[in-house]
Amino acid sequence: MRLLILGGTGDAAELAARVVTIQGLEAITSLAGRTRQPSVPLGDFRVGGFGGVAGLASYLRVKQIDLLIDATHPFASQISFNAADAATEVGVPRLMLIRPPWEKGNGDRWIEVDSVAAAAASLHNQAQRVFLTVGRQELAAFAHLEEIWFLMRMIDSPTDDALVPAGKILCDRGPFTLNNERQILIHHKIDTIVSKNSGGNATKPKIIAARELGIKVVMVNRPAIPPGEQVNDVDGAVAWLFEKLHN
Repeated sequence: MRLLILGGTGDAAELAARVVTIQGLEAITSLAGRTRQPSVPLGDFRVGGFGGVAGLASYLRVKQIDLLIDATHPFASQISFNAADAATEVGVPRLMLIRPPWEKGNGDRWIEVDSVAAAAASLHNQAQRVFLTVGRQELAAFAHLEEIWFLMRMIDSPTDDALVPAGKILCDRGPFTLNNERQILIHHKIDTIVSKNSGGNATKPKIIAARELGIKVVMVNRPAIPPGEQVNDVDGAVAWLFEKLHN
């Protein structure tokens, strides 16, 4: 059987590594290509978009894909909806691998918002030094906040023509340690973090460090996802695959 993994996350990479050892299953991981030097998964992979629902449906047919696992980032909602429509059109069983979101705990100072634009609006007259961790494609939403200094962390630096807020750019890729995050917040005198609720362990230490230091977190809630079968970890996805293989 042939499996298409829609990837770009640590969970997708772990799943690809596990799938390599499963007899009777051939997998291809698809990466969106948004980072210039993506982490290459084990096994076959491709890079780039499909061209919407029609393009993905055509790919499923041409490559004779039998199973589809959507293990994309929780905020990559468009590809998830496209995958749902394409899989339904072609008749391919689809599973969503969605890691659980972080949950607010004792000591957390969260302000929960539903969009990056709302996160930017919440900072006006409420923050002076912000740790911005929403990715390089979202920087323009904060560029008008000239009274705020931003430490902006992302995998790749923004393009030369990008609209970027005032501050410092830090290019780095997780997973991050608690000690690393704590030192960043202290050294740069951060009073507010802006983060998407991505979930998982790779970037969670900044949330723990903020709790320890009493730093406010503006947390962007996840967008809606399409209906369908889902699991919250790689073990669950592997179990689903074995079930499909032996039916």
